Amino acid sequence: MNLDDANRLDAADPLRALRELFTLPEGLTYLDGNSLGALPRATPARLQRAVEQEWGQGLIKSWNSAGWIDLPRRLGDRLAPWLGARPGEVLVADSTSVNLYKVLHAALQLQQGQRKVIVSERSNFPTDNYIAQSVARAHGGELILVEQPEDIAPLLDERCAVLMLTHVNYRTGRMHDMGLLTRWAQQAGALAVWDLAHSAGAVPIDLLGTAADFAIGCGYKYLNGGPGAPAFVWMHPRHDGQIWQPLTGWLGHASPFDFDSDYQPAPGIQQYQCGTPPLLSMTALDTALDVYDAAQKLGGIRALRNKSLALTEAFMGAVEERVPGAAIATPRDAALRGSQVSFALPRGTDGYAVMQALIARGVIGDFRAGDPELLRFGFAPMYNGFADVVRAVDALEDIIATRAWDRPEFISRSKVT
Repeated sequence: MNLDDANRLDAADPLRALRELFTLPEGLTYLDGNSLGALPRATPARLQRAVEQEWGQGLIKSWNSAGWIDLPRRLGDRLAPWLGARPGEVLVADSTSVNLYKVLHAALQLQQGQRKVIVSERSNFPTDNYIAQSVARAHGGELILVEQPEDIAPLLDERCAVLMLTHVNYRTGRMHDMGLLTRWAQQAGALAVWDLAHSAGAVPIDLLGTAADFAIGCGYKYLNGGPGAPAFVWMHPRHDGQIWQPLTGWLGHASPFDFDSDYQPAPGIQQYQCGTPPLLSMTALDTALDVYDAAQKLGGIRALRNKSLALTEAFMGAVEERVPGAAIATPRDAALRGSQVSFALPRGTDGYAVMQALIARGVIGDFRAGDPELLRFGFAPMYNGFADVVRAVDALEDIIATRAWDRPEFISRSKVT
């Protein structure tokens, strides 16, 4: 596929109008939506209105007049259909890590001290495992990490309290079978906690259909809510009223403006709110979800998923054909693949330097250290197209062939890699 072929495919793309809803610098090939989504065009004006009118003019009145107080629930209701949940079941609040802390504590409370082992993957995103280590220690338990997905099933035994997994692995892009693993965990008497940070908005999710127990995720990757956008949390309704989440802040109280001295949890997901919500960040996420309303009219998550699979398949094929020694880490099987492609380069090739050389040429992906070192390219089907595939592989092929990466300015590492 050359650039002319790619342009023809993009012109025939039924989702092509969505790209115009984003601000993307001219000449830039942005393949990092799995780390930070692009800026929706409508966001700056919406934030300006929130600052100048709602905050500047409305001041404290805007908690009521602009609906600030209800925004965490309203955002949750907007997200719910994309997560396979119902209105009233999802809350936008805090960060992914904080929400994971809440739901892991809640899950271990449900086990009533009879089980204390949390099972996860060593390749899980580190902050998830760090939080799980902390929660396990607080409950006198243990976090056990498996090396391969195939190692999970044997650990789902009478000691296992929680199976905690990220739906799409951040390093490899491998996607777990949520329904199967949830069923295995629950048959063993464990609870299933899912991190949807690398799948929400990019792949189909069915929390109720899979009968998962808890789920959390962030708003700044495929959901395009902006850097540090607030996260979301979901609890299966069958657990309502059985436990308290541990961060018993005032807005999780059943009647926060009664200012009682004793805590009484709000019913349902509302108790998972802790402190005052970050209204400007939530407003940005609210605006970003307008793009998902537009996508729903063009086929919804199924159309996004089909395009994502086509883009990642084309990219993997081109990398294998044109980049000698590249070892694809992402599954070719569509059922096992999220919306990213990760691969390692031959030893002796500095993956970090290669990525910096790509960025210098206007192709943005990202790099993850480890063994192996991986280059990651996230495909956001709302704004990425086949021309992005061609431009990225053209640049990558030339950088490897000419060793253009082997320069001091590319090898010296920045704080954020």
